[in-house]
Amino acid sequence: MNISDPIADMLTRVRNASRARHTDVVVPASRTKREIASILKDEGFIADVREEQDGPTLVLHLTLKYVDGKVPVVSGLKRISKPGLRVYARKTDIPRVLGGLGIVIVSTSQGIMTGAQARKAELGGEVLAFVW
Repeated sequence: MNISDPIADMLTRVRNASRARHTDVVVPASRTKREIASILKDEGFIADVREEQDGPTLVLHLTLKYVDGKVPVVSGLKRISKPGLRVYARKTDIPRVLGGLGIVIVSTSQGIMTGAQARKAELGGEVLAFVW
C-alpha cells in the first residue's frame, strides 16, 4: 500500500489508538519514524518503542501511555509540514506549542529533534509536527 505522507499516517495511527484507548500501535518502520518515536518516548508521550520483524517488513510497536489508566497522555498531534506545502522555520522563529506545554518536532541539518533542542543548538529546519 502506497502512502503519500508516512509521517502523517504514523501520527494519525497514534491519535486514533489513543482515542480508542488501545495499549499499543503498530507502524511500518523507517528511520524518520524511529526518530520521531524516540522523541515521543524521551518527552514522555509514549511508554515504549520496539522494532520487530513482521514477515519481510520492519515495524515499530509503540506502547501508549495513559494517566491513571484512563486519560491518554497524548491529547493532540498535528502534522504541520505536508508534502504539498512544506513549512520551514528559522532558528529564531521556531514555534512554541501551548505556551511550552507541548513540543514541536523539527527536522534540522543535524537530525530530527524537538524545538527546544533546535533552539539550544541554534538550528532552524522543517517543522514536522506539534504534539501536546
